[in-house]
Amino acid sequence: MKLRLGIKVCVWAIVGLLAGTGAGTGAAGTAWAQDGHGSIAAWGDNSYGQCDVPPPNTDFVAVAAGSSHSLGLKADGSIMAWGNNEWGRCDVPPPNAAFMAVAAGSGHSLGLKAEGWIVTWGYNYSGQCDVPQPNTAFAAVAGGLSHTLGLKVDGSIVAWGSNYHGQGDVPEPNTDFVAVAAGWQHSLGLKADETIRTWGLNDDGQCDVPGWNANFVAIAGGWHHSLGLKTDGSIVAWGSNYDEFGDYVGQCDVPAPNTDFAAVAAGGNHSLGLKTDGSIVAWGGNDHGECDVPAPNTDFVALAAGRWHSLGIKGYPRGDLDHDGDVDAADQAIFIQVLLGIDTGDPQHILRSDLDGDGAADGADIPLFVQAVLD
Repeated sequence: MKLRLGIKVCVWAIVGLLAGTGAGTGAAGTAWAQDGHGSIAAWGDNSYGQCDVPPPNTDFVAVAAGSSHSLGLKADGSIMAWGNNEWGRCDVPPPNAAFMAVAAGSGHSLGLKAEGWIVTWGYNYSGQCDVPQPNTAFAAVAGGLSHTLGLKVDGSIVAWGSNYHGQGDVPEPNTDFVAVAAGWQHSLGLKADETIRTWGLNDDGQCDVPGWNANFVAIAGGWHHSLGLKTDGSIVAWGSNYDEFGDYVGQCDVPAPNTDFAAVAAGGNHSLGLKTDGSIVAWGGNDHGECDVPAPNTDFVALAAGRWHSLGIKGYPRGDLDHDGDVDAADQAIFIQVLLGIDTGDPQHILRSDLDGDGAADGADIPLFVQAVLD
């Protein structure tokens, strides 16, 4: 009873706070409403328009970045492609529907259909677009310079395209993989036991996983470096710390504090990490502004890195419980009802009110909701 009473006091304090800030009239928490849900922010090299997201810039659920082109997967299962279209890498084959994932190599593009087969288009000099038969039962896909990796639902990896450096020689046993990533000319696979397997070009140590090879949950491959995300939210980086001109740029020097990361992406000579608070940390080569995350650096839910450009998908702001694009009086009413145990008619409201992610919408979420209002 005392806890519920304390919650009531805090809740009505929130009511007063909202009334005083004008949050319901556009004075706070409304910047995202102008862009909408699922918009893409793009920055860095734009020589080929790879940062010019085509309108309408809404409803994106996944992104991928090639050497100089970009791909975005829409919530309706269609793919939008923009940037350098040499070799037709931006010409999505019809029917442009029912896609569930996208990936980009240097000059080729990949789309995974909901039925489990892969569609490829673009540069095919090394056969990187020639999916081996049977083209079925794929769960994930990744593209490198001139090779492609496909993860099957049975946990095996299929590789095709260039194998000049052994990037297509999946190490045995080819089982129990749960994720794949392709670097420039090297490959990575994440095992169900949270270890990483690497193969291919290793001239800069990009295949030498450092330290204790355990507790990894995500992987990424760049030109000559690799990234692994640990279960504790830290990032391990290995391989080259130099750009193509031999200058030290530090793409493997993860900025402190190396904590609270939820996703990683590796570009040509730069690296990206998505924090649990929705911000992106970028480091490494920045000659083209690929590490200059545009403001406001908040509300990101996904990211991708190309050779010299970067992409991030914006999600709903924290505290936007009704998903209308801003934190306002309507969200206040929902939050109050959830905390008081009143049925709002939408089970998602309870999940969204758990702002600290501890599995319960409770008093601990109040200060986070207040901060969302102030932001």
